[in-house]
Amino acid sequence: MTEYGGRPGSQPWHPEDPLYGDQGWGGQQPGDPYYQQQPVQQPQYGGGHGGHHDPYQQAYGNDPYGTGAQQQYGGGWDTGTGQQAAMPYGAPPPADPYGGQAPDPYSTPEAYPPPQPPGQRRPEPAEAPEPEDESHHPFFDGPDDGDSAHDAYDDDPAESRREARDRRGRNKKRKGRNSVACLFVSLVLVGGVGYFGYFGYQFLQDQFGPAPDYTGSGTGESVTVEIPKNAYGNEIGSLLVKAGVVKSVDAFVAAQEHNEKGRSIQPGFYTLQKGMSAASAVEAMVNPKSRNVLIIPEGKRNAWVYEQIDKRLELPAGTTAKVAKEQAGKLGLPAWATGHPNVKDPLEGFLYPVDYPVAKGNKPEDVLRKMVARSNAEYAKMDLEGKAKSLGLKGPWELITVASLVQVEGKYKHDFDKVARVVYNRLQPDNVETVGRLEFDSTVNYLRGESTLDVGSVAEMRKIKDPYNTYGIKGLTPGPISNPGKEALESAMDPTPGPWFYFVSINEDKTVFSVTNEEHNRNVAEYQKERERAGQ
Repeated sequence: MTEYGGRPGSQPWHPEDPLYGDQGWGGQQPGDPYYQQQPVQQPQYGGGHGGHHDPYQQAYGNDPYGTGAQQQYGGGWDTGTGQQAAMPYGAPPPADPYGGQAPDPYSTPEAYPPPQPPGQRRPEPAEAPEPEDESHHPFFDGPDDGDSAHDAYDDDPAESRREARDRRGRNKKRKGRNSVACLFVSLVLVGGVGYFGYFGYQFLQDQFGPAPDYTGSGTGESVTVEIPKNAYGNEIGSLLVKAGVVKSVDAFVAAQEHNEKGRSIQPGFYTLQKGMSAASAVEAMVNPKSRNVLIIPEGKRNAWVYEQIDKRLELPAGTTAKVAKEQAGKLGLPAWATGHPNVKDPLEGFLYPVDYPVAKGNKPEDVLRKMVARSNAEYAKMDLEGKAKSLGLKGPWELITVASLVQVEGKYKHDFDKVARVVYNRLQPDNVETVGRLEFDSTVNYLRGESTLDVGSVAEMRKIKDPYNTYGIKGLTPGPISNPGKEALESAMDPTPGPWFYFVSINEDKTVFSVTNEEHNRNVAEYQKERERAGQ
């Protein structure tokens, strides 16, 4: 029964109903091999239904869509069957009731192709397989839960068991591959951690760990290293590393900073051993006995300096003195220090009293040249020319000569100032106390090459014929008699004002000054008593 007609129709509504089978239903079209012309009752376009009263006609008898709609869309209902009458697809479409000129695209056969008999239908195209999700590779997949769920409803238990065994095998293989992959990843991670850990440790060692260092006091192989002036810390360490003494600069700097005695490393030559620990090297270098350095005390004569150089260089005695005499003009003396007559040693006063690096293998002329250069540098800091003129001296040469006398005759800085004043007072031409003579025992000791307090009586000393004998000559000696230090030079340039013409050292700590000869004789008597008490 159809829901519209109220009585059985001649054909089913849907020809594909399996209850009817393939019986060449009325939907076949011309051109189809199974097509047969079927008699079709002509529809009543006026709205009639072949003797059957349609209730819808009564309800919508005056509806403009009652007949017009049937004509527009190709027909009405079949009055004989109660089915909608088929409209041939080849019929021209009805006119557009809205006056449009474009055909209705949904009224063409291409929009709604006619159905085909079941035997002639083409198989529907298979759906294209969905692309595989590459983000989930079977290599890393675990067991398929969907397969297990499907097994519970499988109709064939034996087939299900086989498939389950196959799936378990695949799962085991997958698990095995997963284990291998995890092991591989773990090894890579462990290797990476080890690699970066090692180099990280090395970096931390370099930054915060102890610096590389040798152990012990050395291998026994000696090497001489020269440490220049004003060299400290890293520079000294670099020189030692280059010579093979210490292993690293950082180790040496650390050892120097932890030097408990707080002694500094002086410039000079050092004989050290290769392969020394940094602490051993520092200890050896702060020990004066290990230094290959010549220390010239203030007031020492050149003769003493030459002897020390010969010993340091392991040369025959007299070698350096001979070089000094022969090459004096080539060692860097300033012009104002040359050309003076009766000078015993032109380098006297120009071997400035400081420390000098002197080691075996050096040449005497090289050592002397360094000393003269140091003297020139120190004298250049002072206005020797201007000071000499203000004091009535002929030039820097005489000023250094005065300083050399002050250095030998005095003992302390406060004595230097007064001794310098005595020198300048005695050099005055109207001096009635000494008549222009200095009368210093130190000058007699210099010409004799001695250093003693018992030089003899004044009468005996006046008999000595020598330009350096201040008991016999008036004025200054031809040149300096020692190498004065900074304090003696300063006193010679700025003496303390005073009327003194005499002085005598009672003991090591006491020097007395006097204006007259009578006062001076009393001081000399006290000096003699002091010597007797000392057993001299």
